[in-house]
Amino acid sequence: MTAALVAAGIGIIPGTAQAADPVPVAAGVAEAIAEASTSEGFHSPADRTIRTALPAAKGNDKANAKTAAPQAAQAASDAGANPALAVDVSGTSYTAHGIELTALITSADFALDVVIDWGDGKTDTVSAQGYAELHHSHTYDKSGEYQVKVTVTDTANAVQAANGGAFLTPGADFTPHTPTRLLDTRNGTGAPVGKVPGQGSARVKVAGNAAVPAGVTAVALNVTVTETVDSGYVTAWPGAGYDRPGTSNLNYTAGRSVPNLVIVPVGEDGYVELFNGGWSPVDLIADVTGYFTRAPDSGYTSMTPARFVDTREGIGAPRGMLAARSAFTTPIGGLQGVPENITAVALNVTVTEPQGPGHLTAFSGTGPVPTASNLNFVPGQTVANAVIVPVASDGTIKIFNGAWSPTHVVVDVVGYYSKDSKAAFLPFTPFRTLDTREEAYGWPGGRFRAREYITQGFTPEAATGVEAYVLNTTVTETGGTGFLSVAPSPYALPAEGGPAAPTGPRPGSSTLNWTAGATVPNLVQASDGDHGVITFWNQGYQDADLVLDVFGVYQSK
Repeated sequence: MTAALVAAGIGIIPGTAQAADPVPVAAGVAEAIAEASTSEGFHSPADRTIRTALPAAKGNDKANAKTAAPQAAQAASDAGANPALAVDVSGTSYTAHGIELTALITSADFALDVVIDWGDGKTDTVSAQGYAELHHSHTYDKSGEYQVKVTVTDTANAVQAANGGAFLTPGADFTPHTPTRLLDTRNGTGAPVGKVPGQGSARVKVAGNAAVPAGVTAVALNVTVTETVDSGYVTAWPGAGYDRPGTSNLNYTAGRSVPNLVIVPVGEDGYVELFNGGWSPVDLIADVTGYFTRAPDSGYTSMTPARFVDTREGIGAPRGMLAARSAFTTPIGGLQGVPENITAVALNVTVTEPQGPGHLTAFSGTGPVPTASNLNFVPGQTVANAVIVPVASDGTIKIFNGAWSPTHVVVDVVGYYSKDSKAAFLPFTPFRTLDTREEAYGWPGGRFRAREYITQGFTPEAATGVEAYVLNTTVTETGGTGFLSVAPSPYALPAEGGPAAPTGPRPGSSTLNWTAGATVPNLVQASDGDHGVITFWNQGYQDADLVLDVFGVYQSK
């Protein structure tokens, strides 16, 4: 591995050409985290300070009585030895759950006791003397709004000053939602009937629709493009007031229906826009599976991908193809490190060897099968899609085969949501970190080689509490069949000029599958492990190209 590649946060099998002056991936991630987590905070100036006269100290001896009397008189008249006592308080944030507090104390030269009430039942107590500037930080366990208060007590003059404000955490917690269709341009659901024109957009109403509340900050949508007559791509973004990013969420070719999970910020008007980047009209479908708000709910915990279902082997479900128009129930909670009290689960679901065209739907099993779908397939196709699905109270989910022919199903768990999980979601302005078709983003050029891997260093030292990144992976220009695996690296990136890191174990789980000539996207909620490094494996036997876009981060600090 070259020193330049190490500096770029990108590591590959030795032998690839060197990049000149590459830009580290971690630097871009650090900037994105800082931008996403910098909150408006609050500022309460000193003139809002509430002063309170304290009772005089009580005592039985004459010395206490002589001291208490003048103190009480001074406090009562608010004209004692410290009449200017006041505190200016401001709070901001640079992480999902953190607050950075500054208190500017105006006071005569007296000893002061300072109590910071963080609003979550926790306090910090410090001492100060006269005029003081205090800086303190705190991390909340959950997203939400907290009333922060700083109280300064001058015991000698029997007076107290208090000030503060409301602090809203930048990070957002997840609320699972029964899969529900918000948009279908084929039948007029959520928009007029008619295809979305080439280079045109469809607006999806999210806030205030299908029981999604106002104030939602981001939404998990399963977006499907269908009735395609040409190649193109779809980009999801908040719409009004935001520039459309140069990234894509899914890619399509003529005659194929392509789904992909999208986690996208919601615009201030409560809408999300879907842009058709092709030159021909297409139909678009969007199903909501959950949403994020800056209020206490479910946090996220990532996992090393674990296989829970494989109908080819009889893992987690009866051995043999899932019959047409039927479902199986599989337990998730309480198995393979997943706790029992989860509210939703993040999956990668794969259909393989389908005998006919159809769709697959994952749901909690409570109530009827939703009309929403998670992935679509044609005969003989192997296709994967990321899925976020609510979990039933007994810890199970159901997988329904909506086709009129049987198929095999594989389910890998990549993470879960629970009330006890602490990581909150911070959406980024999407940006690209890798495109092997270009000598850019620190990549020296060259294809994604067969049976080899690419590593990227994501988490900078300044970013703490990162649980996982929300990425969109796209494999294109494929020369044969294969699949992509995404996993945290067990090794740190080597020091500049040092020897290459050892090769980690080859993962057994798949993130997406491809055939010759295909362009295939899939969302990944990828843990960066203990070293802040994620590895992307080409598990095929022919070269391909890989594109990586970053959409956000789950952070617990």
